[in-house]
Amino acid sequence: MFEIILPPAFFLIFGAILVAIVRPALRPVVALLAPLVTLYAIWQVEDGVRLAVSFLGYEVQLVEGGPLRRLFATIFALMAFGGVIFSLRDAKWWELSAALAYAAGAVGVSFAGDLIVMFVFWEFMALFSTVVIWSGGTEAARRAGIRYVIMHLVGGIVLKIGIEGLMIHTGSVEIRALSLESFDTWMILIGLLVNAAAPPISAWLPDAYPESTPTGGVWLSAFTTKTAVLALILLFPGTELLIYVGLWMIFYGIIYALLENDMRRILSYSIVNQVGFMVCGVGIGTEMALNGAAAHAFTHILYKALLFMSAGAVLAATGKRKCSDLGGLFRTMPLTTLCGVIGALSISAFPLTSGFVSKSLIVQAAGDEHLLWVWFLLVAASAGVFLHAGIKFPWFVFFQKDSGLRPPEAPWNMRIAMIFFAALCLLIGLFPALLYRLLPYPVDYIPYTQEHVLTQLQLLLFAGLAFFVMLPWMKRTLTITLDTDWFWRVAASRLYRIIERLANALRARLEQGAKDAVASLSARLMRSHGAEGVLARTWPTGSMLLWSVSFLLVLVVIGARMSAG
Repeated sequence: MFEIILPPAFFLIFGAILVAIVRPALRPVVALLAPLVTLYAIWQVEDGVRLAVSFLGYEVQLVEGGPLRRLFATIFALMAFGGVIFSLRDAKWWELSAALAYAAGAVGVSFAGDLIVMFVFWEFMALFSTVVIWSGGTEAARRAGIRYVIMHLVGGIVLKIGIEGLMIHTGSVEIRALSLESFDTWMILIGLLVNAAAPPISAWLPDAYPESTPTGGVWLSAFTTKTAVLALILLFPGTELLIYVGLWMIFYGIIYALLENDMRRILSYSIVNQVGFMVCGVGIGTEMALNGAAAHAFTHILYKALLFMSAGAVLAATGKRKCSDLGGLFRTMPLTTLCGVIGALSISAFPLTSGFVSKSLIVQAAGDEHLLWVWFLLVAASAGVFLHAGIKFPWFVFFQKDSGLRPPEAPWNMRIAMIFFAALCLLIGLFPALLYRLLPYPVDYIPYTQEHVLTQLQLLLFAGLAFFVMLPWMKRTLTITLDTDWFWRVAASRLYRIIERLANALRARLEQGAKDAVASLSARLMRSHGAEGVLARTWPTGSMLLWSVSFLLVLVVIGARMSAG
């Protein structure tokens, strides 16, 4: 154990800088070492505030340790390591550098000891995740990145308003449990829910993530929403409103994922769905529920990264994203198919996988608190997850009809990354104590009971049967599913066209009015100065003499009167 002198996030930041400046041959070494060094530093952080500095009269707590914080920082570092392996051959140096900086922001939020430090790393994440999206290199990626950064800028401003208000009214920026009794705490909660992708402001996630590179989607799936879950656990545990928000997210994600045709948009909506389980656990607020939210965030990063890896490998090999264009890939991409299926089973909470031992903590917590309707909806939602992610994604991408595509298997580095995450999903599923001992509260729960296993298998069996019965109605079409992004994809475009027509009409009227005014003025000038105008006439000499004498007489009279006065 050494005395920490730097926040663990700084090691990832140094790695990101070095990746940008070292020779290409050294980049893989630096990129792989940075997460490993960070992981070592994470486990040297003891409980309590470990590093604080004075800034503008405030004591800023850069590092505060604790079991929950170490849990999230650990999975963020593991994700960065696996992401680097997956990205080694395909990612450009600037994307890899930005991705490491993005991960550094997540680790920084994990150990933030006060709201100021949390906000700084929060915005750090928003900045570099935008660069990851823009690394997609297409016009669609550029536009999606702009919409993404606008949304997170607004969310950051709302969060900042709440933090400043809390600081002014209480004199404290300590990270502690808050209640929704003031405008300030409401602003903080709304700012956090923006990053959690809670409806109706969740469309930024499926809008932006699919436009990244095949490797960028893997990084984006892991950090932003899960740091929001961590912040909610620390700041709003037991807030009943979050139960309803979480349930809304769960079914919102299921419905839109079932409607979607783009494989990476399916997985993006699935992120919203899975984060909903975590938010619901935070709202329940018991030790069991908070353990479940933390455990599910941990396992979700693993299996969701695995799913995005399999989708990224398919995209890199075929250049296609639409389920209607894919199918039959298991013939030439068997390992990618196997890993994708393991990820699909994990997200569906299939026994012997990681999702089974984490999601059940949240469901059990609802039952323990006698929240019968919440328990019922969570169980029903598990069937919905199996429909859209457990069956739909692997079926339409790897099986169904033969698309005629015969792409090669994923490159060696992608295969290693997928095997690594698939092994972790199975390892945690087989030995849940490995995860449970890392949770913030003692765990007295056994997931592998006969009743639980049989109930889950029956649920998944009937969900699978329902999928294949409804398969004729689930035929994919070349469409995109709109939710609140209708406002910028459709409404904004229509509004622009209306404003453009009004502006063109106004401009035409102004131009015509200007022409009429010029013509009228020209006519008046011509009446007085034209060839036939009054001032252009030829006057006789006598008339000129008469007018001159008259004018002089007037001047003489005026002068005489002034002299007399």
